[in-house]
Amino acid sequence: MQTVRDKDGDCFRITLGNIAGSVGNFGTIIPLFFAVSLATGMSLSLMFLLCGIWYIITGFVYKIPISVEPLKAIAAVAIAGGVTTGEIAASGIITGTLFCLIGLSGKMQWLATRIPSSVVRGIQLALGLILLQSAIMEFGIHDLSFFIFCLAILALFLLGSRRVHLPDLSALVILCIGIVALLSTTGIPAAAFPTLPVISLPNYQEYVKATWVLVIPQIPLTLANSILATALLSTELFHRRITPDRLSLTIGVMSLSTSMLGGFPMCHGAGGVAAHYRFGARSGGAMIVGGIILICGSVFLTNPATLTAIPGGVFGALLFAVALELVGHGLKTEDPLVSGVMALIAIPAGIAAAFIAGLLLAVFSNYFKQ
Repeated sequence: MQTVRDKDGDCFRITLGNIAGSVGNFGTIIPLFFAVSLATGMSLSLMFLLCGIWYIITGFVYKIPISVEPLKAIAAVAIAGGVTTGEIAASGIITGTLFCLIGLSGKMQWLATRIPSSVVRGIQLALGLILLQSAIMEFGIHDLSFFIFCLAILALFLLGSRRVHLPDLSALVILCIGIVALLSTTGIPAAAFPTLPVISLPNYQEYVKATWVLVIPQIPLTLANSILATALLSTELFHRRITPDRLSLTIGVMSLSTSMLGGFPMCHGAGGVAAHYRFGARSGGAMIVGGIILICGSVFLTNPATLTAIPGGVFGALLFAVALELVGHGLKTEDPLVSGVMALIAIPAGIAAAFIAGLLLAVFSNYFKQ
């Protein structure tokens, strides 16, 4: 077993669980990158490359599997169409600057103490239900036989882990099956040098449109899920306190750097943390392994059409497992009414609307309790 130690004695263990857990969030990352690339023409290779680099950096910075993933609200609007690559870059620069400033000022911790934990739990529950819907409707139902087959693998590993303490390698096994299916359909993809980052800044009009169309829907989601829920979940799962201000700062730096270099703006996420943990990741070594895999993907997945050869059931099963993990954490709320209403609102209206509704409901709920 290989270990990497820093001067403080912390170690990044490259274990079987970390290898399996390193790909746990790929069921979210890969479909989003793929869809964004098809919808906007952004370089799939460059998105993989920059995300992989930040995977590795995050592993060393946090020493536990703090996820790196695309900004979901921006990705959703981009996939739906109607925005340019310049507007996506502008949204990442604005978002990155905002969260850098908040993190440096220490105000994120102030916000964290004033947002009820039931609202954060509601975000976890809502995100879990949305991912569950996506797993079934967007991936599973279109590849039902493979989806059911992969769910059976998840169930077998879950049973084995509880009965005989078998490491949960289900994500790794499912991803390997998907790669085998890819190779059997297309053969080994031709390797190509990944697209190199080039600094490019949006124009004024792109900043204006990005603010209203992309940034405003993203801010509540980043605040609640990427920062507050991630901070809470990292303490729950890994017994390590990571401050909201620190998460805000790294999100800001990631979004700024990837957007200015032609990639997609990045953040952290409670769903990703749950995914890595669910499949066995326990240290920063998982992020290092995942980053290496993504960088390799930037070499072999330069053609978006290649990814369509991977059965949709693979992504559906991975999303399904992550969704259940998040729902489980969301159900730990101390105020089921607030969290439950948020989950119901999020499915038709989105997480940003659910976040605002949850805040208002929590205020009224506390007022009447007094």
